[in-house]
Amino acid sequence: MKTIHTDEIIKNIKEMCIEANLNLSKDVKEACLNAARQEASPLGKQILGQLEQNMDIAREEQIPICQDTGMAIVFLKIGQNLHIDGENLEDAVNEGIRQGYKEGYLRKSVVSDPFLRENTKDNTPGVIHYEIVPGENLEITMAPKGFGSENMSRVYMLKPADGIEGVKKAVVETVILAGPNACPPMVVGVGIGGSFEKCALLAKKALTRDLNSGSPLSHIADLEKELLKEINNLGIGPAGLGGTVTALGVNVETYPTHIAGLPVAINICCHVNRHVKRSL
Repeated sequence: MKTIHTDEIIKNIKEMCIEANLNLSKDVKEACLNAARQEASPLGKQILGQLEQNMDIAREEQIPICQDTGMAIVFLKIGQNLHIDGENLEDAVNEGIRQGYKEGYLRKSVVSDPFLRENTKDNTPGVIHYEIVPGENLEITMAPKGFGSENMSRVYMLKPADGIEGVKKAVVETVILAGPNACPPMVVGVGIGGSFEKCALLAKKALTRDLNSGSPLSHIADLEKELLKEINNLGIGPAGLGGTVTALGVNVETYPTHIAGLPVAINICCHVNRHVKRSL
């Protein structure tokens, strides 16, 4: 049986917090560069050029891409044959977040109570999602999420009769309501199926999927393409100042659901769609 000590988990979480906030993943970088080539609006091209400069400065100067360094969202895929030695796993993850945000000089944005609003001063706790999978590895996905775009996200409890057209309407309506507030060009994660909370989790996970990897289900891959086209025809454009590139991509994840329901969640992210993955 493979054993991992929580010290190794803390070290990796710390490094991933910093890495995710300083460097965009390859797929998101490519999508931003392609957007600049495709954008028809001169002002939109100029804005996308500025975003590219911002990414370059962040990489060269080793400073955050965005001042909102997000709430740490962590996905853990834990092999059922893996033994984790050391302290409590959740404590270890939060210790990694604490060290990462402190040593990386990243903005601390978490408050301990949603009403009292006292800052925890170390960006903990993170939001941690656990999944038990076959094998003996630990896969960690770190996805710091800023709240300018998070606040624009929605959950719809549709009726089965609403069908695929109802889903499209919900997604497009959410993007329209978000407008410039989500700092477009945006990435749109969509979760369909499951229950109220499951579809929201699916939408969040969808944001961590490579933008170049369409859904393996042909009808869902078609839906992703249709939604991206519709969204980019809205004219919201970069920074909400008009243009032909409102979204860099649309990723859709699905799950079985109840005969009486069609839950849909739309989780929006700005172009700083941060995610880093490591396997231990």
